[in-house]
Amino acid sequence: MKTKFCSLMFVIFVLAVSACGGRSFPSETRPGQNVTLPAFNEENVNLPSILRTLDELAEVERAGAWFQGLGLTESNLRESAGDFPGAIAAAYKELSWAYGMGFLEKKDLEQGLSNLLTIKGEDSVTATTNAISAFLNEQWSEASIGLVRFFNEKDEPDGFGRWMILVCALELSAREHTNHGGLNRQASEAYKSIRARYAQFPEYWYRGAKAFSGTIAAEFAENCINSSPNGPFAPECRSILASFAGLRIEDGLSIRTKREIEAVITQSVNSGNPQFLDSLMPLISLPDNPYTVYAVGALRALTNISRFQDYFNAQAASAKGRLAERLLYICRG
Repeated sequence: MKTKFCSLMFVIFVLAVSACGGRSFPSETRPGQNVTLPAFNEENVNLPSILRTLDELAEVERAGAWFQGLGLTESNLRESAGDFPGAIAAAYKELSWAYGMGFLEKKDLEQGLSNLLTIKGEDSVTATTNAISAFLNEQWSEASIGLVRFFNEKDEPDGFGRWMILVCALELSAREHTNHGGLNRQASEAYKSIRARYAQFPEYWYRGAKAFSGTIAAEFAENCINSSPNGPFAPECRSILASFAGLRIEDGLSIRTKREIEAVITQSVNSGNPQFLDSLMPLISLPDNPYTVYAVGALRALTNISRFQDYFNAQAASAKGRLAERLLYICRG
């Protein structure tokens, strides 16, 4: 069983690499790239050493230092300890992080799970894989029942299995909340309490943005976008921000977070090229909202640079309506 399971873990790894075109993930998405993995001697495997290493890996994640390969390392350790459900969850974590960053497509996750279903002789592998497949397909009741069987809060309250269980609870609670019920407060507080471990995980923020409301939902949506601006969860999170700001849902296409605004301005100033600011013009055109106000204020600070002053003047001369008014305001510095 161990040999078969290891070989399929290798298949999942190959799938992740091949789906990325054989490239490593961009370094800017890997804040923990200089972190040294805890030492582990595979020639002298024993449960206490595995548990110590897993604890150290968990602390790496809680420090916000997720990076490529961490999930696969955890998966290998758990497989060595005979924890097949945990090994599958860790491998899925690796792939789902890559999906959230936009490096994989959903079909790649589905294929990876389908590969695991070919394993024979270990019921827990099939049951865990089916539960995670239900999670991926947003079959929340089925996923929750299957996941609770294997992942115990007492073992690791912020572990990936527990995260999936909490997502199921929030999604099911949100459905009841829509029907005049109440959001599951216990699940909500537990979900918020594990944020440190998932700071680099786009789907953590996305699920929270969907489940919560008001400023909390907006914060989660911004963090999701900031962690992966071009990922699969960003468009819906932009719509959540638009709704929070009192705009139309479709205005979310133009919404940029404060971090994104600062990044565009920094790139423009460092390169000496005002044209990079073109991407902010749709945001500037929106009705009053916190993101537009922030962008306008930040752009006004650039008018003391002649090249940028000329750019704003030229843009104002050709613009109409609300955009023209905002640009004229920026030009006054």
